[in-house]
Amino acid sequence: MSDVILILAAGQSRRMGGRDKLLEPVDGRPLVARQAALAAQVTRDVLVALPPRPHPRYAALDGLGVTALSVPESAEGMGGSLRGAVSRLPEGCTGLLLLLGDLPEITADDLRAVVAARDVVPDAHIWRGTTEAGAPGHPILFSPVTFPDFAMLKGDEGGQSLIARHRDHVHLVPLPGTRARRDLDTPEDWASWRSETGR
Repeated sequence: MSDVILILAAGQSRRMGGRDKLLEPVDGRPLVARQAALAAQVTRDVLVALPPRPHPRYAALDGLGVTALSVPESAEGMGGSLRGAVSRLPEGCTGLLLLLGDLPEITADDLRAVVAARDVVPDAHIWRGTTEAGAPGHPILFSPVTFPDFAMLKGDEGGQSLIARHRDHVHLVPLPGTRARRDLDTPEDWASWRSETGR
């Protein structure tokens, strides 16, 4: 077995005024498809956590060779998504690299950099991407030691309580610029980003 990349793409885009941020075009394809294609460059085991079918995000992943994972628990929020997705990890998973679906500037090299940090600091339990200035962000690599803790997550708390539980075993991995935290949640965010980057 190998590492698994889990892309969290089960949110409801509540702040987008009826648009789906994960279907916004980035680099010529829907954002969720872009993220999945990046992940597939790093490992053959890519799971994309999605709301239950039917949902248009499933069609966006067609032909990419990734596993679209229906996560009913996603209705609770990010904590439910994480709990549900991790409970469905394949047996023997050597590490879980968590990637948010709405970070449009993340690159495959960023994913590789976080995974490579495990060889440099093997005693950590969590290896976390940060901005160039050190602000914590994504992607985040979790050791199997942490997997049981995901069962305790609920609501919209995300993984912060889990990371806090392992705070003495977290290694930070600086990535270029601010792309470890550059998420786009509103139409205004998208318009500003497109104006700034031309993408």
